[in-house]
Amino acid sequence: MTSASRLSRVLNLVPYLLARPGIRIDAAAADLGISVAELRDDLTLLWMCGLPGYGPGDLIDIAFDDDTVTVTYDAGMTRPVRLSPDEALALVVALRMLADTPGLSDRDAVRRTLDKVAEAAGDAAASASQVSVATTVDETNVDVFSRIVVDGKAVRLTYYSAGRDKTTERVVDPIRVVIADDHAYLHAWCRSAEDIRRFRLDRIDAHTVLDEPAAVPPHARDRTDAPGAVFRTEASQLPTVVLRVSRGARWIAEYYPCQDVRPEADGRWLVTLRARDLNWAKRLVLSLGTEAEAVAPDSLREAVIDDARTALAAYEA
Repeated sequence: MTSASRLSRVLNLVPYLLARPGIRIDAAAADLGISVAELRDDLTLLWMCGLPGYGPGDLIDIAFDDDTVTVTYDAGMTRPVRLSPDEALALVVALRMLADTPGLSDRDAVRRTLDKVAEAAGDAAASASQVSVATTVDETNVDVFSRIVVDGKAVRLTYYSAGRDKTTERVVDPIRVVIADDHAYLHAWCRSAEDIRRFRLDRIDAHTVLDEPAAVPPHARDRTDAPGAVFRTEASQLPTVVLRVSRGARWIAEYYPCQDVRPEADGRWLVTLRARDLNWAKRLVLSLGTEAEAVAPDSLREAVIDDARTALAAYEA
């Protein structure tokens, strides 16, 4: 977080807390989208803010304990910080795009919010009309699977996994349709994997709605409802791979999140990262040719060697 964004958050804390005297700290943190520890740090910072001289009557006074927080002196900070013209423009454009997003469950609520923000933004909202934003998401697929989610039926999918370069058939219990980075995904409980999976809609080759209700385990739905859970995967569930890369393949240390990058005496780097699966890691190593070597795990090394030998044998034939 930058200093400017934290300052904006802290300045809005006082009017927020004034409207909610005695609010529980964990509830306030959830409303503000921050952790309890971050909120406590902000409260401590606020407690030390005031006019030069910093006498008892000039500082913002806050009473907070292990559970609740109350502002006892606001130093005149009773109104929330207003949006800047740039912030208002960005918010109006974002709401317009959200309102036009296919598969949105409550479009009217978004449009009502857009009208209120546009009215408050004034000239900034007028400037937003000059901005054109479009999405490449296939509306047909989104509408089809959104209806399936609403109907609460299980579905049999024929799905192409780009990570494994393989087409599989599985029965899933749909949870929701989400859109991110110009792609639409079906968030569902996969009965084969016995876990939550994301299925990109344009990679679903076929589907059949079953005559049985979707049976999503409660703990699975709780995980998908958590903030930021759409694309989150537990790192411990992903295999760790170690690659030795030459100068021409150093870009992978910038392109992929790495756990460790260690330069070696000969100029190569030893890179440790989490892979979505070992088949993906194998294809990555093979695509890099002589610029990369699989170091660990042994199963990855053996798979790379086997594929390389098969390719060489095909050339000899």
